[in-house]
Amino acid sequence: MLIIGGNQSVGGYNINNGLRFNDGSSDNLSRANGTPTDRKKYTFNGWVKRSHLGTRQRVYGVINPSSTAAYAFAEFESGTDTLHIDDFDGSSTRITRTLRRKFRDVTAWYNIHVQVDTTLSTGSDRMKVFINGVQETDFSHTSDGSQNYDTCFFNSSKTFHIGRAGHTSFYFDGYQCQTIAIDGQALDPDNFGEFDADSGIWKPINPSGLTFGNDGFWMEYKDSSNLGLDSSGNGNNFTVNNLTSIDQVTDTPTNNFATYNSIFGIGRQNQLTYSEANTVVASSATSGSDTTAASTFAFDSGKWYAEFKATNDAVGIYVGVATSSLSFTNSGIDTSGNSNCWIVRGDDGTVRNNGSTAYFGTAFSDDDIISIAIDMDNSKIWWALNGTYGNSGNPATGANPAFSNLSGELMIIVGDNFSSKTPTIKANFGNPAFSISSSNSDSEGYGNFEYAVPSGYHAINTKNLAEYG
Repeated sequence: MLIIGGNQSVGGYNINNGLRFNDGSSDNLSRANGTPTDRKKYTFNGWVKRSHLGTRQRVYGVINPSSTAAYAFAEFESGTDTLHIDDFDGSSTRITRTLRRKFRDVTAWYNIHVQVDTTLSTGSDRMKVFINGVQETDFSHTSDGSQNYDTCFFNSSKTFHIGRAGHTSFYFDGYQCQTIAIDGQALDPDNFGEFDADSGIWKPINPSGLTFGNDGFWMEYKDSSNLGLDSSGNGNNFTVNNLTSIDQVTDTPTNNFATYNSIFGIGRQNQLTYSEANTVVASSATSGSDTTAASTFAFDSGKWYAEFKATNDAVGIYVGVATSSLSFTNSGIDTSGNSNCWIVRGDDGTVRNNGSTAYFGTAFSDDDIISIAIDMDNSKIWWALNGTYGNSGNPATGANPAFSNLSGELMIIVGDNFSSKTPTIKANFGNPAFSISSSNSDSEGYGNFEYAVPSGYHAINTKNLAEYG
């Protein structure tokens, strides 16, 4: 198994749900702050997985609702992809930490932990920042504020947002889960997580025993019909803005799912646009070699399943697998004639590898769903069109595969192979970016697929890869 970057936590306490944020849709949650327990002390802990890099994105924020001016709290900086933490009263007092480290892994879940206590006499102790359980000490900018400063985080005249702050162009794009704020206490990170004894990876623990204070909250995103539900017992529910039930995901730090990898440098990435937290890719290429988007995870053993839907120019797409050692360039590749690629083409319904062509079925139409079943243990691969496998293939029994010569460590690839088409391809690695009419999961209960997962095959996530990969 290869995870191209990333972290994973597969044992102990499970976070079951999170939210997918799309910056192009202005996705966010908001809540008017109430009366806090103590504005001088608070703790914040949240898990995030980024999708878009290089742009300014405010992950959490405190806003003046009358002017939308931002006063806090956490944002990824434009160009540098560093993390800036800021608690600002709007005039002259602020506590600030700007980390030097860069956050550029779109496969990784990061735990952001901030504890604030302005009653402390030592200025550097008033705000502490931890990433994945480790305290950050290398900053490009700091400001310690004044002792006994009343912070802005729980200011009753402000609105707290998850997924934005202030100006509308700075929305977050990616995934969030287990978002927790503690009012009136500056708690250490070991109240929220621990290091795994075997792997050393930071993983969450059950926060249900914590005391949240008057204005604190615990967002589990566990109710698809009420995504803003607060689990702290305080009833500090959030208003949901532009998010819907399809944005609830099971992609979490305790079970990290594959997505498209927006930083993997093959297949003319400058002509691909990623959205919906790297589950949708659109090609703008009209000439030259194929555009290619790849999955974040690769595998050399086990049996794997995923689905893809082209919402426009479906005849221009291809879906398949390629070796993870494929050239890390941006010049594009000829997938049809490459020995390291096995694909099905949408224009003629053929399967191809290294110049070999075989009939699969009909050409694709818009909104068709293409399934892929990959048996790395027996070097076989199948494709299905709207639930029907080509040439009477049956992945469950191993009958009539499209190819029986898979080799190497493979990742799933999709792209545009037709010079006059610019398709949009939506992925479903288990958390679909498109509506599902009949929910199907694998034998472990993971994933949400349109069609039945063949017996013995699994959604591509870290729990399954640890067990079967």
